[in-house]
Amino acid sequence: MQLGLIGLGKMGGNMRERLRRAGHTVIGYDRNPDLSDAASLADLVDKLEAPRVVWVMVPAGGPTQSVVDELGGLLSPGDIVVDGGNSRWSDDEKHAEELGAKGIGFVDAGVSGGVWGLQNGYALMVGGEKEHVERLRPIFDALKPEGPYGYVHAGKVGAGHFSKMVHNGIEYAMMQAYAEGWELLEKVDSVDNVREVFRSWQEGTVIRSWLLDLAVNALDEDPHLDRLKGFAEDSGEGRWTVEAAIDNAVPLPAITASLFARFSSRQDDSPQMKMIAALRNQFGGHAVESKK
Repeated sequence: MQLGLIGLGKMGGNMRERLRRAGHTVIGYDRNPDLSDAASLADLVDKLEAPRVVWVMVPAGGPTQSVVDELGGLLSPGDIVVDGGNSRWSDDEKHAEELGAKGIGFVDAGVSGGVWGLQNGYALMVGGEKEHVERLRPIFDALKPEGPYGYVHAGKVGAGHFSKMVHNGIEYAMMQAYAEGWELLEKVDSVDNVREVFRSWQEGTVIRSWLLDLAVNALDEDPHLDRLKGFAEDSGEGRWTVEAAIDNAVPLPAITASLFARFSSRQDDSPQMKMIAALRNQFGGHAVESKK
C-alpha cells in the first residue's frame, strides 16, 4: 500500500521505516530536507496515486491545524487524512467536518510506542468511519505489534485520541506510584539496594510492567538518579484527561494527583509548603526551617 507521511521525527521516522520493512511504499515529508522524500506538501500529494492516504505526525494544535488546512486544498474527494499525533479529540471532530465537506475522509489514530515502536510495534487506538478505517487496515497491521493485540477501532471520529488521552492519564498515575515507592525505598536506612529491589519486582509480582522495566533500565544507568534534576513536564493529554473527568463527573483522584505532582516539581521552594509549615507551627508548635 502507498502512504504519504508528514513529520519524520522520532516517531514518524521510525514509523516510515517499519512500514517500509513490511513492504509498503512510504513517501515522507519533513521540514528538514535531509529527512524528506518530497520538497513540499504539494510535491508529496503529487507523488501519491489516487485515492491517496496521508498520515500526519506533527505536534498537536496549531501545527496540525495548519497541515490539515493545507491538505484540504491539495487533496481530492476519496482521499483520507490520518492524524496520528497527540491531538485533542475535539479537534478531530472539527477536522473531520472540514475535510468531509470536501469529500475527504478523516481518521484519528492514538499511537503509543515511543522510540521503541520500530522494534516492538505501536499500539494503535483508531477513531473514524468503518469504511475509512478498514481501508487503512494494511497500514495498521504493519505498525501494530505482532500478535492479536495492540490495535482497536475504538469508535467514531475522536475516539482514538480520546482513548490515547486516557491511556496517558493512566500512565501518569502508574509512573507517580513507581516514583513515590522509589523515593521511600531510597529514604530508609534499612534498604541498601533499591535498584535490585525494583529488579526483583520484574518477575512474579502484580506490579510488573513495561514501565517497571524502564525504571530498572534508568537505575542501571544512574543507580540513585543523581544526574537528573527533579523536574517533569506534563503533556496536554494529562490535563485533558482531568478536564474530561470534570466534564463527565467521573472521579479520577489518582490521575489528578499525579498531574498536580508534576506541577510541584517545578518549584524549588514551594509556596504551598511554606504555608503548611507555618500552619503546623501555629497549631502544633512544630518546628520550621528558616532560610539561611
